[in-house]
This record gives sequence, structure tokens and C-alpha cells, in this order.
Amino acid sequence: MDLLRSLPDTTLLTELDALEPFRHDESHLVGHVPLGVVRPRSAAALRELVRLAKAEGFGLVPRGAGTGKAGGCVPTARTVVVDFSAWPGDLNVSSQDLALTAPASALLRDVKAAAIAEGLFYPPDPNSWESCALGGTLATNAGGPNACKYGMTRHWVLSVDALLEDGGIHTFGISSVKSNAGPALGQLLIGSEGIFGLIVGATLRLTPLPREYATLLLPVARWEDLLDLPGRLCGAGYLPSAFEFFDPAVLAELRAHGPEEARRLPGEALAILEFDERGCTSEPFLEGLLDLLGPVADGLEIASDERQRKGIWAVRRMTSAFLKERHPKKVSEDIVVPRSRLREFFAGLDRLGFPSVSYGHLGDGNLHVNLLAAGETDPALLERQLMDLFRLATSLGGTLSGEHGIGLAKRDAFLALSDPAHIQTLRALKRAMDPAGIFNPGKVI
Repeated sequence: MDLLRSLPDTTLLTELDALEPFRHDESHLVGHVPLGVVRPRSAAALRELVRLAKAEGFGLVPRGAGTGKAGGCVPTARTVVVDFSAWPGDLNVSSQDLALTAPASALLRDVKAAAIAEGLFYPPDPNSWESCALGGTLATNAGGPNACKYGMTRHWVLSVDALLEDGGIHTFGISSVKSNAGPALGQLLIGSEGIFGLIVGATLRLTPLPREYATLLLPVARWEDLLDLPGRLCGAGYLPSAFEFFDPAVLAELRAHGPEEARRLPGEALAILEFDERGCTSEPFLEGLLDLLGPVADGLEIASDERQRKGIWAVRRMTSAFLKERHPKKVSEDIVVPRSRLREFFAGLDRLGFPSVSYGHLGDGNLHVNLLAAGETDPALLERQLMDLFRLATSLGGTLSGEHGIGLAKRDAFLALSDPAHIQTLRALKRAMDPAGIFNPGKVI
């Protein structure tokens, strides 16, 4: 697209071979060929890009590292991909403010490492934390195992720098935990998937780095015995920093076809529990926990050092990649149900009768239900299966996405299952903040 060649401080990609990788993310969706891919490096470049988009009627699709799972960065018709991988900026930590500033281009692993270097901790840890970009985690309100205790990304954002429809970069929020000067507009941008404006940087809240970890591998002889544990733990005052699970079906896949360490996994089903509070490795803490677990704790293994802890987590971290490699056309959903209704959900899933394997974040009810045969399933049937899954989750007081977002993949279901007033409000905000409709068109709403 010749008009884009006039952009200052920008790398432009227009060759078909170069554009092809930008048509997809880690979802099952493949989008349109974009009009071009731009890598801006200055506010002037973004200002001119917004002017061109409004004048010529094309959309702007933000992209970080392309690790999203809902098609949020997949191009729709007549759009330009705005690749923030070259966006400038430094990582700066303020120990006094317990805050960190970073550009959208920063890799999450580098953000976390910068905090750790100062004895501090940035908790959000999506499975792609070693490869995803900070901007993408902000746009999707990313989660991960630590959300069980620490909450989602939005809980850790103090301020947001964002490109708005006037072409300017604006800051919403301050680098302090207390700010009550009207509604928090920065929070509106977190999780908005770029439909209101494009996030270019943020100031993040930090907390002191945990000094102790008790990491437990908990095999169970009966799958159902796991389902009451999250509620029992919380009810007794134990709040794990993570509570992950593998159902019998995904364990069978790992044992039959996974790497050697996965083939030795014990139990009919399996959980990983981790605590990071002070004193969690003490005898009184662990004895109280074992008393609460009772017979379920038969076969429990406790990591004795950091090497064993990393070994336990390595199996969890590789599960998604293993399933994707073995079933490249699978569809992975990330529904949520309240902890108190986990038994009802899995009973309902059994009644639905379609083949699936489940793993994920049992501690906060965020369940990754994988339809491994999606690629061989008639598309109309697959859509019905997914809608049945979403309806089951929402009927139990849950929702159709815990951390992946809506994007393109869940847009139709989101529109069908949401309160109409919710959709009307979001669309009113979209019209107010993006009257020309240039920001990530066709996504979410």
C-alpha cells in the first residue's frame, strides 16, 4: 500500500511472503492478508498512521508477539497490522514506588526478570510468559496459574499509555496504588483487545518477591476427589498461589505420547499445588495442610529443592504445546466456573458427550477444555459443541473466557450469550472512543 510508505520512523512490510505469518496467532483462525504490516518507532509515526487510517478507511490491528489464542490480532478485511515489536522504551523499576514502567514491546519474561533483579515480583504468568509481549498481556488481561492468588493482569496495572483516535498518546493513571480522580479509564483499556485504542506502554504494580515455595504434586486415585479441593482449601484459609490440574483424559494422552517425564505421571488425575507465603515450608503449615487433605494426600510428593520444583512445573508448562503438536487443529477453550460448582460442570460436560480433555487452573475455576478432534469435526457441529460448552459454563454462573479473551474466535458466542445491556454499553463506548471505527475492527463486539 503506497500510502504507508510516507510514514516516518516506520518499517513497512508489503510482500505477500512477509505478510503471511501475520494472518494468524495461536488460535485456529486464519485472517485476511493485511494491506501491510507497519512497525512504528515514534509517536509521530502513530499520529500519521491514525490520520491515514481515518482518511483512507482502513483499520488498525495491534500485534505483539502473536501468542494470543482468540484471534485478537488476526487481520480482518482492509486492515493494516501494527506490529509493536520495535516500539522503543526502557524497563525502569522504582523500588520505592513498587512500580515498573515498560513499553508494549517488552517481553513479559524481561519484565518479570527486571522485577526479580530488584527483589520484587510481577505475578501475571500466562503459559506463553517466556515469549509473549507485555502489550498483548495488557490488551487481553492475561492470567496464568498465579491468578489463583494474585488475580489477573488488570490487578497489577497502575497506568496505561495508549494511542487514541486523535492520534495522540495519552496516559491514564499514576504510579501509585491510590488514585480516585474519577473512573479509572486505564482499566477500560486493559482487556479491551485494542478496540478502544492501542496500548503502547504501562506502569505496573510490583510486590516483594516470595522467599519460600511449597510445591506439591498431588496424584489422586479418583478424579472426583480433586473437584472439591479448591473450595475446601479456601474455606479453611489456605490460598495457594497456584492450583493446576490434569483430568484423566489429558493424563492418558501425556502417558501414551508425551515426553519421558510425562509418561511417569501418577494417579487417575493429578494436581499441582503451590504456596508462596512466609512459613509455607514449615512443619506446622504442612501438617495442617495434610490434615485438611486427608486420604486424598496419599501419594503426595513435595519438591525438596528448586530443581524438583522446576521439574514439576515443566510438565505443566509443556502440556499445551504437546497437545498442539499432537493435535494441530484442536480447539482449546478457557471457560470459567465458580469453584463451588466444579462438580456440576464436569457432570454437565460428561452429559454433552463430545470428546475432550481438560487441564488448567482448578484453583480459580479457569478450565482449558480441549476439543482434540476439532479439525475432523464438521464445522457446524463444532460450533454447536462450543456453544453447548459456553452455555454450560454461563448457566453455572461462569463465563466463556477466563484469560484468552474474545477476539474473533468467541465473538459470535459473546454476542449471543451476553446481557444485551452489556453489549449496548460496549458499543456506545466504542462509538465514543473510536467514531471512525479504525481500532481492531470486527473484534469482540
